[in-house]
Amino acid sequence: MPKLKTKSGAKKRFRVTAKGKVRGSAAFLSHNLRRRSQKMKRQARGTMILHEADAKIVRGFLPYA
Repeated sequence: MPKLKTKSGAKKRFRVTAKGKVRGSAAFLSHNLRRRSQKMKRQARGTMILHEADAKIVRGFLPYA
């Protein structure tokens, strides 16, 4: 069987935890931040666990993670 290729965009943005959950950074933090509430910006710092529906898609991009 040939090896599967990892999506290089996904390997830069996501990591899989030891329990198999997908960790990534929060969205909506690149521009137009004056419109976002301070609470939203504060809670979106760092990384977060993706929802299962999104994580299923990302796991397909990372076959060996």
